[in-house]
Amino acid sequence: MKTLPIHEVFHTFQGEGVHMGKNAFFIRTFGCPVHCPWCDSAGTWHPDYLPKDIARMTADALLSEALASGASIVVITGGEPAVHDLTELTDTLREAGGLRVHLETSGAFPLKGTFDWITLSPKRWKMPLEENVAKADEFKIIVESGIGIDFYYNALKKLGHREQSCPIWLHPEWSQHTNLEVLSAISDVVKTSGQVEDFRAGWQLHKLYFVDSKDSRSRALVPLGGDPRKGF
Repeated sequence: MKTLPIHEVFHTFQGEGVHMGKNAFFIRTFGCPVHCPWCDSAGTWHPDYLPKDIARMTADALLSEALASGASIVVITGGEPAVHDLTELTDTLREAGGLRVHLETSGAFPLKGTFDWITLSPKRWKMPLEENVAKADEFKIIVESGIGIDFYYNALKKLGHREQSCPIWLHPEWSQHTNLEVLSAISDVVKTSGQVEDFRAGWQLHKLYFVDSKDSRSRALVPLGGDPRKGF
């Protein structure tokens, strides 16, 4: 059985999107070539923050951890999980474990595996593939400034996104989560989109609850996105 490089696993609840608040087991893979300058999981790729130990785990070992948590959904995230072939892992979780498997991805790489839910968060440094835009169940736009929403929305439309096909969550980039310009831009879009598009105001609820850190296996977030006093 093959192994995957795993940055961390932990039991939490999903803090974002349609499945917000649900009991969830997270698998965070190691590695990401996208390199967002505000990344809050930069320990998966940034040379200044790499952990000393990177575990390599089999699908069976990850299934055992997931089942022991009692969670009904497993969220595979990163880094960028799609740089790995996740077929064996997703088949094991779904078929042997009876678990629903969710993926969080930038959409910039071909998806290898079977997923019950796909959250696609486009990044301007490496935009999504058209085939992945069509597969997404929800989108998550990270809003860094007042003009960020238009940039990503127009890019998704060019890549084939159809109006009202799935929710588009607008999340303030966390170092900007008290920036009134960013918050107002999100609020205005949600309030004025009407029936044209399913824009929704998003948040990182898990950070308010500090729920991830309750599991000792969860690594501390990295202050790559800016001033550490802004929430990292």
